[in-house]
Amino acid sequence: MRAWLYLLAAAIAGAIITTPAILVFLLGGGSTDDALFASLATLLLVSAIAVVTMRDIIRCGLAMIVSFLSLAGIYVVVGAPLVAAAQVIVYIGAISVLILFAIMLTQSKAGPSKLVFQTQAAPAAVAAIVLAVLIALGVASTDWGEVGQRARLATDALARLLFDAYVLPFEIVSVLLLAAVIGGVFIAKREEGAS
Repeated sequence: MRAWLYLLAAAIAGAIITTPAILVFLLGGGSTDDALFASLATLLLVSAIAVVTMRDIIRCGLAMIVSFLSLAGIYVVVGAPLVAAAQVIVYIGAISVLILFAIMLTQSKAGPSKLVFQTQAAPAAVAAIVLAVLIALGVASTDWGEVGQRARLATDALARLLFDAYVLPFEIVSVLLLAAVIGGVFIAKREEGAS
């Protein structure tokens, strides 16, 4: 019986993700890239909502990985494959694994019935409304007729800029991430009696 529920949930999730793509492709007259962008954006929104609404913290972490993966797909669609590769390597390969590793080291994997951030729902709703208004104003004031084809980011030019002009900040960030990993392992392995 449980397998049927998973199949039903997968079918509903697939319908939610593919519906905007079909609408953009058929009704909007968009291209395949536009339909793929709409599908990935919907997947990003659904998985981001799942991250902040589920109580099982491991499933929240897995939904966060899906969110990061769909963002990497959006980067590929808009023509930035190097940024997409960095998204996969840094966020999915390092940050998400580090977060899941920290979750696994804790004793409780289910959140309390009243989470801390749920007490801040009213300010978060106000901030979300303000952000939505700002985005709507930005979209409305943009002259979309002036936008030509998608700008393709030259991978070699970006790599040359990143590893030539900004090599020191790049290395400082890598050392900072290493220190965070070591500190996280030290805090997780510390004995209960030690303070």
